[in-house]
Amino acid sequence: MQQPDIYLSVIIPAYNEAEKITKTLRRIQEYFSERPYTYEIIVAADGPRDNTIEIAKKLSGEIKNLRILDRRKNKGKGFTVKEGMLAAKGKIRLFMDADNGTDISHFDMMRPLFDKGCDVVISSRDSKDAPGARQEVAQSFLKRLAGNAGNLFIQIVAVPGIWDTQNGFKAFRDYAAEKIFRKARINKWTFDVEILALARKFNYKIGIIPAHWVNDPRSSVKFSAYLLSLLEVIKIRWNIMRGKYNI
Repeated sequence: MQQPDIYLSVIIPAYNEAEKITKTLRRIQEYFSERPYTYEIIVAADGPRDNTIEIAKKLSGEIKNLRILDRRKNKGKGFTVKEGMLAAKGKIRLFMDADNGTDISHFDMMRPLFDKGCDVVISSRDSKDAPGARQEVAQSFLKRLAGNAGNLFIQIVAVPGIWDTQNGFKAFRDYAAEKIFRKARINKWTFDVEILALARKFNYKIGIIPAHWVNDPRSSVKFSAYLLSLLEVIKIRWNIMRGKYNI
């Protein structure tokens, strides 16, 4: 018997997410229980040091249409999202963070944009991208300052016109996901910038929805990571100028 086409694939990159993954997977299943379309959920493990993989496997009997990409070596979030996107079978492929900081229900706002011809739809926490975007708990002044400065740099160098390139809730038509992620080279945090730069390069239509983002206070980013990200943005621009993505 032929399996029905999958409408939506949800990819969750997971490093050390043992404390969060159960709640997130149950929330996603609750969401799909009220929706008519076919789906799959992919937990893409990024070599976690805790028992994220074991917890996900135990939930496989409870969570419908769950697949686990069981990779024990850490290679970075960008590599992990790419792996999940290329393993997915959905007509639309969405990646989201394991803490459900941007709730799965945001996809309801994405669907109409895909129906209107968008190839890529992203979420933004910045109201300059999409009116109504907001953060449940404001970040510290220093984090906001570093984020705003970094984003201005990203706009100048790689992705003009998008104020929030980093929110971890982005969806792609299958053909766009295949082309973009097969070309992507950045394995770490700045992969978001690269995939948007590639979407622009390939003339894909990008839609933006407002995010209601619930920040996890336990998450932190070192200042050295900001500097590394800025260097990677320069590398992305260099790769575009040198035609590296044409190969």
